[in-house]
Amino acid sequence: MTIYLLESLTIIVQSSLIVAVLSREWVQVKRLSPVDMILISLGICRFFLQWSSALHNFCSYFNPDNDLWYIALIWEFTNTLAFWLTSLLAVVYCVKVSSFTYAIFLWLRWRILRLVPRLLLCSLIISCVTIIVSAIKHYIKSQLILQLPGNITKTETLRTFLGKYYIGQHLAMLFIPFLLFLTSTILLIASLCQHLRQIRHHDTGHSNSSMKAHATALRFLAFFLIFFTSYFLTIIISTKYILRHKTSLFWAGESIIYATVSIHLTSLMLSSPTLKKVLKVSCCGPKLPEAPGTATP
Repeated sequence: MTIYLLESLTIIVQSSLIVAVLSREWVQVKRLSPVDMILISLGICRFFLQWSSALHNFCSYFNPDNDLWYIALIWEFTNTLAFWLTSLLAVVYCVKVSSFTYAIFLWLRWRILRLVPRLLLCSLIISCVTIIVSAIKHYIKSQLILQLPGNITKTETLRTFLGKYYIGQHLAMLFIPFLLFLTSTILLIASLCQHLRQIRHHDTGHSNSSMKAHATALRFLAFFLIFFTSYFLTIIISTKYILRHKTSLFWAGESIIYATVSIHLTSLMLSSPTLKKVLKVSCCGPKLPEAPGTATP
């Protein structure tokens, strides 16, 4: 529980820093890049996601008889939105950095600045639809169970049916953006690998620095892919196998989930040139290349 609390505080601070730094940059420059638009939206989303998670978990622990469905709805909304924003970030990275010459990539690369605000709005609408469906489910569940107060068998059957429906609907809404994220990241890794082979084939003195930059970008993408996939898998496991809040296994699972979130936010902060410049994190280690969304291979 202590580890989970420390991770929650870390994520809240990280999210606040992302929002504060990019908001100041927005005020000063009067514009944001497509990547920064998504990052500031993701920072706001992660901030409220972590607060709702902490409130739900600790309130359920200290007052297990209280029905906290409204906090659970906030968590589900922000978690779904975070998945869509992360997948959108991966798509933007793939479009701007990949060296594919297909017509769809060239068209998206030309229109991506105009499309990002609309895609952010679409992500918000999809998440709102998810929350409406979940709210209706909670209402139907409470009403039907109230109508069957003395029939324990029917009540348990109803709970099981609604629980399976909820889990299926929730996982489907997470799987679609995760599939977009996975496809975009794999395509980007393939494009960078192909370009790295071309650089090695034409080996010159100037190509050494370019090779290092591409190798660092590939390591970042692999790191990004591993940890977001881990987060997705732990969310599935925790949704499918619901544990009681008073068990140590529950808090261990929560600690694993939000450790990946904290590492994910750290990698995003290190990949953003704006955040690196303002927070001066580049002086803490070797210089990383620009984020795969602001640099060209």
